[in-house]
Formats: sequence, C-alpha cells, structure tokens
Amino acid sequence: MLTRRLFQLHIGLAMYGVSLAMFIRAGLGLDPWDVFHQGLAVKTGLSIGTVVVIVSFLVLLLWIPLRQWPGVGTLCNAVLVGVFADVGLALIPEFSHLGGQIGMLAAAILLNGIASACYIGARLGPGARDGLMTGLARRTGWSVRASRSGIEVVVLGAGWLLGGSVGVGTVLYALAIGPLVQLLLPRFTVPEVRPVSVAADEADIAGTAVPATASSARTD
Repeated sequence: MLTRRLFQLHIGLAMYGVSLAMFIRAGLGLDPWDVFHQGLAVKTGLSIGTVVVIVSFLVLLLWIPLRQWPGVGTLCNAVLVGVFADVGLALIPEFSHLGGQIGMLAAAILLNGIASACYIGARLGPGARDGLMTGLARRTGWSVRASRSGIEVVVLGAGWLLGGSVGVGTVLYALAIGPLVQLLLPRFTVPEVRPVSVAADEADIAGTAVPATASSARTD
C-alpha cells in the first residue's frame, strides 16, 4: 500500500508541475500562487520552477509558529512541482492563436484537478501552501475558506504588482478547481488499512467497535 501511495504522490506532483507549465503556455492567467511565482520570476530572472521551490521552503518556515509538521509528501511537493514545471516549459510550445490557448487552458485545469486529487489522495502530507492555510485556520479559529481566501488575495495582489499574469484563466481556475477535485478525490484516495491485530480483535469481540490505533495523517 505504501508503494502505491508513493507512486501516486510522485505522479500527481509531476502532473501538477506540468499543468503549471500548461497554464503559462496558455497565456490566459494563472492561479493566485502561480501569479505570485511568475511575478517573482520576472523580477529575479530565475526560472519559475526555481521560484516555486524557494517559495515552498520559505512557506514551510511559516509552519513553525503554526506548529505544523511536514510529511514526506510535503517535502516531495516542495521540490518536484517546481522541477516538473521547468521540464514542462522546456517541452511545451507557446501558442499564438486563441483557439490553442483556450484548449491548453482547459487541459491545464483538468490535469491540475487530477494531479491535486492524486497527491492529496496519497495521504502523505499536505503541500506547503495547503498546510499554511489549514495551520492558520487552526491557530486563529478562522474558517479554512476564510484563511485560504485571505492568503490567496494577498499573493494574487503581490504577484500582479510584480508582473504576474492575471486573466480569465485565473477566474476559471478559481471556479473550477474546487468542484473538480471534490469529484475526483474519492477515486484517487488510497484507503486506510487498519492494523491486522486490531482487525482480529474486532472480529473476536462481536458487537464492539474498536477504533484503529494507527492511521496516516490526512492531506486535505
């Protein structure tokens, strides 16, 4: 089961990075965090993949006062998404006509949704930005939605001021990604395996529910 989870995690992160490259090649706007990443890349001259990796580890530093702990998936996320974003940009051509841009944008949103469901469903730790959102919500008492909205408004505004791409793709991503991940996540979530000893005990004690003593941390 762990082998499947690790395989699914890495495939999901690779697809996520490629979907970022597709958003950029579509040229119709990025999601809030990637507007910020692109803006930093424009100002620093670094590749966007390098910026994604650097920002990921800087965000992880913000986990310390929030008392968040990374999982293996968190660390893989911090590195691999940026790496595969640069790989995707090296392989995917730019589009100069609107039809190709629209098709690329639609494919990017779909691939991003599949990728998100894969790496979240692997249950090996949240991404740095997702952990910041949930950690802030837990420590402040805000709702997860309010925490996410507040963070994304800040990074979107900062990214736009830095020269990141805001457009119709930004709006479509915001509207589509939540329902898409919600639809796909049950299909990609790796089921928890309860310990054999606990399962045996439950079989012996008719009518008594004994909770599993070990489980993996949720990543959503």
